[in-house]
Amino acid sequence: MTTTFPDVTISTDRLVLRPFDVEDVTALAEMMNDEHVTAWTPAPHPYTHADAHGWATRHAHAERTSGRGIVFAVAEFLTQRLVGTVHLKNTDWRTRSTEAAYITAPWARGEGYAGESVLAVAQWLFRDQGFERLELRTAADNTASQQVAQKIGFISEGVLRNAWIARIQNADGSWSHARTDLIVWSLLPEDLEDTDAYGAPDGYGSALARPAETGGLRVGADWN
Repeated sequence: MTTTFPDVTISTDRLVLRPFDVEDVTALAEMMNDEHVTAWTPAPHPYTHADAHGWATRHAHAERTSGRGIVFAVAEFLTQRLVGTVHLKNTDWRTRSTEAAYITAPWARGEGYAGESVLAVAQWLFRDQGFERLELRTAADNTASQQVAQKIGFISEGVLRNAWIARIQNADGSWSHARTDLIVWSLLPEDLEDTDAYGAPDGYGSALARPAETGGLRVGADWN
């Protein structure tokens, strides 16, 4: 039984989803230091150039080769500018299910890129890889990511109470932590019928996928 995803590139009309490389490091560090990404993901803060370099050149690629999942850098087709990332993780090869997480760069929000990229990955996952379930988890107050999930066709299945730790920015610019619920969503192959994610709002990041700090991946949720 196959237990790793192929090394692939996925294209849409506007986007190219490809492996990360060293050319993405500067843009990745800038994207990960956005305040909304900081709030909804457990990524290190501040997210350093070394963190970005480790993710783009080693850790993201290890997700695929280890069988845990696959990470796509999302870039504009015409400009090749990095506009986000989609991460499949916690892959169960026996049940053919995996979990999605995504981040949209602050300079690319409002273009529908999150919905377009996640939909493209879902279509590839179901049609080419034979998967039967794609899961997503969003923090209860992260309405932007919830709108993306709904637009694509994800179905809300329930709530994991008090299951996530978000960051809240204080008046002095510092950050504190607060527990929150997670909403669990699922997408099945039949849910993709007649789905059109173009024009979907862009989420800040899904609660369960993130570029890791230098030294490896953290255990736990990513970003919605």
